[in-house]
Amino acid sequence: MITITDAFNAQVDACENLGSPFTATLLRLMADNLGDDHPVGAFLHGWPSLETFRSGAVALRLAGALNSLVLLGKDPSLSAVYPPNSPANAALWQAVDQAMRKHSTHLIDWMTSAPQTNEIRRSNALIPAFHLIAQETRLPFILSEIGASAGLNLNWDRYAMELGGQIWGPKDASVRLTPDWRGPLPLRSKIEILTREGCDLMPLDPADKHDCLRMMSYIWPDQTQRIENTRRALELAAETAHMVHKEDALNFLKHRLKVQKGATRVIYHTIMWQYLPEADQAKGAAMIRDAGACATPDAPLAWLRVEADQKKAGGAPITLNIWPDGKTRHLGRADFHGRWVQWN
Repeated sequence: MITITDAFNAQVDACENLGSPFTATLLRLMADNLGDDHPVGAFLHGWPSLETFRSGAVALRLAGALNSLVLLGKDPSLSAVYPPNSPANAALWQAVDQAMRKHSTHLIDWMTSAPQTNEIRRSNALIPAFHLIAQETRLPFILSEIGASAGLNLNWDRYAMELGGQIWGPKDASVRLTPDWRGPLPLRSKIEILTREGCDLMPLDPADKHDCLRMMSYIWPDQTQRIENTRRALELAAETAHMVHKEDALNFLKHRLKVQKGATRVIYHTIMWQYLPEADQAKGAAMIRDAGACATPDAPLAWLRVEADQKKAGGAPITLNIWPDGKTRHLGRADFHGRWVQWN
């Protein structure tokens, strides 16, 4: 049976694999030392289900809540042990323990919502696939992103992805993506976007300071380039103000799958399908495939996703269907945070 310690340690491994030694150390200290003798510890130890403790990323909720104190400047002692500082583990735990006791109301309130990071580096896996879709359909796009959060990955065409001395996107883009690319370079195509919309159960507003703070709190504090790129992406999103509906995936698909002559409808999502109930996963996939069966060359439908599977090959597969052909294509794999792409 899984325990709270197990859940923290599982997240430790994930943080280490995804390049955040600080967050891994922080959560390891939680696993070893967190008791129920103060309100935050009691809140965590009293979590209704140990199964949902892990699936609900409660360990990351706490890490984000503590980081929000640093970003807000609410606890100088805590800030003093956060990056770029490198304290001993004993000093780090002392400051964290004191912060949890002093700011328990803020931390518990922060943890009532699931983490939202809107990882823009996942666009590293999306961009080459969008160019492939454009090359084959030769029609403008109607973009629909499921689980769009603040809509940062609706702006993928405004980012510059640099590969092998070439740039996909505007050369003067403020957001620069530099993935570790493995495999042949993808083709570049002319892309036109007619509309772009997304959905999320709890969409964040990039023009709202509190929503931006929440998003930045979940970016691990020792990943400085990721922090800076996300800030720039939020600024860009605040200027462009795309529509992200407060809506579940199935209702969103009902109106975004309608046939549009002279345009390619593109449904896409990254590392979110696993959070849908299995029944909704089946319904959503059936809705997309049914719409694909009605697609024509002048009204094609593409379904692009970067979602976890059960393989131990690392990262997540990049999968694409384009109807009316509808064949499933396995384009490659990508790191869960988009740091590397293995392109087929």
